[in-house]
Amino acid sequence: MAKRGLRWYGPLAPWILLAPTLLGLIVFRIVPIGGSLYLSFTDWNLLRNPEFVGLENYKEAFADPAFLQVVENTLFFSLIYVVGVMVLGLALAVLVNRKMRGSNFFRACYYLPVVTSAVAVGIVWSWMLSPRYGAINLLLEALGIKPPYWLGDPAWALPTVAFIQVWKMAGYYMMIFLAGLQDIPLSVKEAAIVDGANPRQTFFRVTLPMLSPTTFFVFTVALIDSFKNFELIYAMTRGGPQNATNTLVYDVYLNAFVHYRMGYSSAVAYILMAIVGFATLLNFYVKKHWVRTQY
Repeated sequence: MAKRGLRWYGPLAPWILLAPTLLGLIVFRIVPIGGSLYLSFTDWNLLRNPEFVGLENYKEAFADPAFLQVVENTLFFSLIYVVGVMVLGLALAVLVNRKMRGSNFFRACYYLPVVTSAVAVGIVWSWMLSPRYGAINLLLEALGIKPPYWLGDPAWALPTVAFIQVWKMAGYYMMIFLAGLQDIPLSVKEAAIVDGANPRQTFFRVTLPMLSPTTFFVFTVALIDSFKNFELIYAMTRGGPQNATNTLVYDVYLNAFVHYRMGYSSAVAYILMAIVGFATLLNFYVKKHWVRTQY
């Protein structure tokens, strides 16, 4: 009787189990995405009803030199971040991949900044880079080097914040590269050594090519991650000085919750989404072409 009464339940079981997740996805993801898309075509300041203005927000953005500077800042930040975490993450992975005493301790130390609050990291680094009493400036002055005004000089502020973000997240990509390195068969490296390859040749001719799937994965994740730089900028510079560290994600916050321009802010958010989507698709195209030519 129990089995016969539950026959109707069988085909619906997967949908019943998925219902909470699907409901959350629709309510908290799809509906807000659709709502923000509509808002990007409106003029809304939270105090009155949205007024449909078509493409005016997008036209205003691309006609504004300050916004073009924000796009340039975002791309420059992404370039430093992606290259930095890939190079530093791979270097750390190679170091901790060796079988030696204390390797697990060093892995934990390198990964510790990843799980540290970005706001806490920003506050500590702001103190260390303080022009008068910062530990880094005092050290440079003791060595006879005149330190720059790290966070107050428009020429130095954005690279400084980007390098701090690289320092914070390098341990995360180290773990991904480490998994890729440990997945390479040891017999391949031993065969290269038997054939007379030195350590440098083994790394560049054997290890790096076999690490290419991991490298492309890291590049894609780092590229997307490079646009999520709000916390550190908010904690350290608030987009200054002279708009030098203002990026697209921070500009969304400024227009939405400081200037109360929700429609314009939504348009900036979709421009950011378009840039991220284009860069990701381009990466997959290059990967497909590279794999085809290599193999």
